[in-house]
Amino acid sequence: MSGLTALLSQTRGRDGWDWTDYFTFFWLGAGLLVMFGPAIWLVLSSLKTPAGLSEFPPTFLPYKAETIQVDGYDKPLPLYRVTTEEGVRDLAELRRVGTVAQMIDPEQPDERLRVNIADRTPIRKVGFAWENFIDPLFNSNFPTYLKNSVFVTVMATLITLLTNSMAAFALSKYQFTGRNTVMILILATLMVPLSVILVPLFSIISSVGLFDTLWGVILPTVATPTGVFMLRQYMLTIPDELLEAARMDHASEWQIYWRIVLPLTAPALAVLAIFSVVWRWNDFLWPLVVLSREEVYTLQVGLNAYAGELNVQWHFLLAMTVVTMVPVVLVFVFLQKFITTGIAGAGLK
Repeated sequence: MSGLTALLSQTRGRDGWDWTDYFTFFWLGAGLLVMFGPAIWLVLSSLKTPAGLSEFPPTFLPYKAETIQVDGYDKPLPLYRVTTEEGVRDLAELRRVGTVAQMIDPEQPDERLRVNIADRTPIRKVGFAWENFIDPLFNSNFPTYLKNSVFVTVMATLITLLTNSMAAFALSKYQFTGRNTVMILILATLMVPLSVILVPLFSIISSVGLFDTLWGVILPTVATPTGVFMLRQYMLTIPDELLEAARMDHASEWQIYWRIVLPLTAPALAVLAIFSVVWRWNDFLWPLVVLSREEVYTLQVGLNAYAGELNVQWHFLLAMTVVTMVPVVLVFVFLQKFITTGIAGAGLK
């Protein structure tokens, strides 16, 4: 903390702040606002009630209308500050018809007043609608969607690391005719979007019996040209003499790959694992095409269920979007040190 304070307190001007200091902090503040502003707005919006989300102009903080329990009524009534000829009064609303609301004084519940809605203001306080998170987690299929996404992400990441590292090992440590051609063909697939191969890929999945299964979501996406290229570039930095020494000790090719190459490629594997987790966790198009049963929906497809044709449950949709962000954020927080190490190592050669 002291190091951060010393960094922020440093200025270019000797006797005070220089104009460049003001510009630098303004630029840093603007960058923080652009980067974290949408995420903060999303979190705060997920804690608003449906009425709060429909307000215009929108409010930054979530507010809840204050209510009061009045004798003779089962449910608490919302409170409003009403401007009348007698002055400003706090009244509770019974019902509203058009632009006229029927209201009562909580202290004199027998007296009913007709008030134009333009002459009143809701009494509100900062409040968080935690039911936006509780209801989907306990009263819907969201836990099933979460379990399916975890399974797809974990299995796809493990298979991706295995297949891509084996391909990278062969393309970096073996000399054979057409090696560079194979690598160029793998990189060329980066220019082919998923929408181009969607129909033939769907036909293959259907013909082998993987339609409407989680394995149909996992297997077609495990081989990634980005992962092969990154791991190959990193493995090129491993000295060939190390592998030759292992072969002289009668180590098999699998032992060389598993016990020598993979441990040395750990930083690049961590980077690929982070990318794979983000790719699989946020994937929407391919699971939407492959899956049709609700019990095998992943999170992104399941969230689409909250957006109906005539009604969008924005409070649930925003809350569950925040929940889906948490695992990705945790992955970046705990594995961020491997990102710069792995990418820097992949570009050494």
